[in-house]
Amino acid sequence: MPTDATIQDAANVLEQTGLQIVLVVNSGGELYGTVSDGDIRRGLLHSRGILDPITTITESKPLVVPVDMNRLAVVQIMKANKLHQIPTVDQENRLVGLHLWDHMEAAPQRPNVMVIMAGGLGTRMLPHTQECPKPMLELGGKPMLEHIIQRAMAEGFKRFVVTLNYLGHMIEDYFGSGERLGVEIKYTREVDPLGTAGALSLLEDVPSEPFVVTNGDVITNIGYSKILDFHCQHKAAATMAVRLHEWQNPFGVVKIDGLQITGFEEKPVTRSYINAGVYVLSPGCLSNLELGDRCDMPILFRRLQDVGSKTTAYAMHEQWLDVGRPDDYVVAEKSISKE
Repeated sequence: MPTDATIQDAANVLEQTGLQIVLVVNSGGELYGTVSDGDIRRGLLHSRGILDPITTITESKPLVVPVDMNRLAVVQIMKANKLHQIPTVDQENRLVGLHLWDHMEAAPQRPNVMVIMAGGLGTRMLPHTQECPKPMLELGGKPMLEHIIQRAMAEGFKRFVVTLNYLGHMIEDYFGSGERLGVEIKYTREVDPLGTAGALSLLEDVPSEPFVVTNGDVITNIGYSKILDFHCQHKAAATMAVRLHEWQNPFGVVKIDGLQITGFEEKPVTRSYINAGVYVLSPGCLSNLELGDRCDMPILFRRLQDVGSKTTAYAMHEQWLDVGRPDDYVVAEKSISKE
């Protein structure tokens, strides 16, 4: 990728290749540096915009190996430094290639539970949800909920809990115990809607390890295992996936102080982080919930902060769509059909 590319260009390449690294080269073919999804994440958290130059987040001194280094030596370096990729360069630092760790093995099994919130009423999706719970709406010939489960399965997750309320019997009838998919699925049932966190108070088997929670209407390519590892690495009580949202004011903004005009800003861009609906919680978080009481995730995070527990933000750049409205459903259907 050239040095005049943007952060958005790098994110697109990472999404398309799945290699978890972007190689940045200058006009002479020399390796300028590397960009990982972690570099993008850190850049976004430090107020970088997706259209900022890729060079603002590039690791300019990556570990490289000479093109003539033997395979055994390369493997030893990768093992010692826990690298999945390492660039090869010639004597003039021109990029020659990229060594990749063997990704053909099956993903390591994750003992951690994933909880999928599927009990919402889906009122904004009417009439689609009049006789069908929103997570069961089909995308590419199968329910949204099945896409979420299969995405997690590909990363080694095998244990799921699905929260039910509105037309929950349709979900349970379709998935059953999970045997058809080769996983374990259990269910919790809300008598009344308990919000995006309240249903966790109904868990019969309290997880002994950090667990992933996702809304049942979020279609994303986020790495569930990555956010789980991030949570554990930072020893957090709760982690929330956040996504940068940019909105451009269609008008020129006039700055005033009383009656005096102090300046102008032409169609400014406002950047903020939004809740992406994917979380990791440590088991102790559940003590901040009352059995059967309504609670949304932002409230749970505030409760944790009030008692001094560590809450962290995981800045994501992967494909993401909250299927909350009929227009979103159309976009999601088109997106799935392209895969």
